[in-house]
Amino acid sequence: MDKDLRLIKKIIKKNDKESANELISIYYKEVYVYVYKQVSDKETSLDLTQEIFISVLKSIHNFDKGKSSFRTWLYKISTNKLVDYYRSKSYRYSSMQESIEEKEISDKDDFVVNLEQKEDVDKIQQVVNKLDTQYQEIFRLKIFLEATFLEISEILQIPESTVKTKYYSIIKRVKKEFNII
Repeated sequence: MDKDLRLIKKIIKKNDKESANELISIYYKEVYVYVYKQVSDKETSLDLTQEIFISVLKSIHNFDKGKSSFRTWLYKISTNKLVDYYRSKSYRYSSMQESIEEKEISDKDDFVVNLEQKEDVDKIQQVVNKLDTQYQEIFRLKIFLEATFLEISEILQIPESTVKTKYYSIIKRVKKEFNII
């Protein structure tokens, strides 16, 4: 934490590129994994991770150490970038372009199971993508970052009880969509 703050201070005051590179290298893999868990595509994950860190560096002067930790602030930006991605035309276009014929079939049973799981994940993503931004943020942070309700409340700066209520509301919607209720 102290190291993050020292690096941020150097970036803001001296426009220090070495400090920026060091700060990025500390969090790059962690953010990439968070993004990859959601998009399941290496190239897209790399692109989004790069966009996230560009946004971080462009807005680092807005970071308020009194409000939250740098990591919390970073995940807020990451989650917003993912919400934007799922709303984008490029996402809708790429999801329409993907066809089953392009999949490699190694074991037919394995393929069917993998396809069913992918379809389930896609269906859940579609349900979540239709929700308000804050609901999407809560879902993504809980499922893909595996953050606690308290951590999510700190990241989003809303009460923990609100996070819980909204999260369970999302789960109820997803179950309804899958006819589990």
